[in-house]
Amino acid sequence: MPHVLSDTALVFGRYARQTLRSTPALVFGLIQPLLFLVFFGPLLNDLPLGGDGDSWQIIVPGILIQLGLFSASFAGIGLVLEKRLGIIERMRVTPVSRLALLMGRVLKDVVQLLVQSLVLVAVAVVMGLRAPVAGVAIGFVFVGVLTVSLASLSYALAMRVATPQEFAPVINAVTMPAMLLSGVLLPMTLGPRWLDVVSHCVPFRYLVDGVRAAFAGEYGDGKIALASLVATGLAVVAVTLGARLFRQAGA
Repeated sequence: MPHVLSDTALVFGRYARQTLRSTPALVFGLIQPLLFLVFFGPLLNDLPLGGDGDSWQIIVPGILIQLGLFSASFAGIGLVLEKRLGIIERMRVTPVSRLALLMGRVLKDVVQLLVQSLVLVAVAVVMGLRAPVAGVAIGFVFVGVLTVSLASLSYALAMRVATPQEFAPVINAVTMPAMLLSGVLLPMTLGPRWLDVVSHCVPFRYLVDGVRAAFAGEYGDGKIALASLVATGLAVVAVTLGARLFRQAGA
């Protein structure tokens, strides 16, 4: 175990330094969520959204989950490029733990997403968001766990495909319906009954509801507890499956 932890820290440090040297990647990764916040958020100020809290406590949690959903899902595209450059082949001959090669990358993605989430919430506060600090912290935890889940699967998929052209369509086919059915922009309860029922089959729906409850300070209505169970279960399954596929691909 100490060997795995030290190897994970080593891999994390490598990719963290790489990310810090790529400022445009950090900035452009945050642009889309900020655009939703700045141009879409104000449209909801006077609309009855039917949930707990004001419009900002509805839209900001959804954008946080959206940020984690898209950024973590596409994390593996860099690994596809590394395979083509021969970097993965060179890593295979090192004694570094194969699990650490996955988790070091995932940990870097978690830290990156949390920093971007912090910037997003700071901008939202300037625009009018008012939420308890504890609720915001809970929201960040959910974003972190979601990133662990999706990044693990993303890297596993990246080890199974040969080109970005194979990788991107698969991710888009999964993330777009997931975003629409999880209610990241508007609560699914505003839609027709059948659509609300279908959305309960998407695990991200529970995370969105849990973060919204946390931002509204509603800690005892069960939504946060249910979101915690779903997020934990998703993470366990995703990391287990991701690590298995990562090893089978010979990383």
